[in-house]
Amino acid sequence: MAAIPPNSTVTGDRLRGWRLVGWVLLLLAGGFPVLGAGLDLLADARTGLPADHTGTFRAVTDLDWQSARSTAPGIAHYVSLLEAGYALHELTFGLLFLVIVAIPFRRRQRWAWWAAWLPMIANLGYTLTFGAHDPTVLTRSLIADIALPVLLVANIPAFFPARAGRRAG
Repeated sequence: MAAIPPNSTVTGDRLRGWRLVGWVLLLLAGGFPVLGAGLDLLADARTGLPADHTGTFRAVTDLDWQSARSTAPGIAHYVSLLEAGYALHELTFGLLFLVIVAIPFRRRQRWAWWAAWLPMIANLGYTLTFGAHDPTVLTRSLIADIALPVLLVANIPAFFPARAGRRAG
């Protein structure tokens, strides 16, 4: 089987296909915080605490959520308020990430590649706070902690192509 020349259409199509896959995966990665924030807001309205945060609450307070709600309703209300505020922040930054990936990132604007790293602050913060106290949350948070850098590093050639006169070697 003959090798495909580097400038062939097949190679270019394959490269564009992989870039599209990487872009779609970044959009999906950005969709998870948006979905999670929406579900958290629903849980906050229903019970005051999302189900995936009850393990962390128990680990930190040594109480289950229902006991806290009945014995210290003012504190439980405050925790619910913090949870809702946290979910709104997560929703805001998730939507901002999606807009950046959908438009300037897709157009290969270099600043968008750099800006796409910013959610790592929130991702690592979530891992080090909620995940540090609940192994289930830790496992889920590590997915985002690993996926985002891998997807962004995979996009380096699209944003920082080798210079025309430069040779590998």
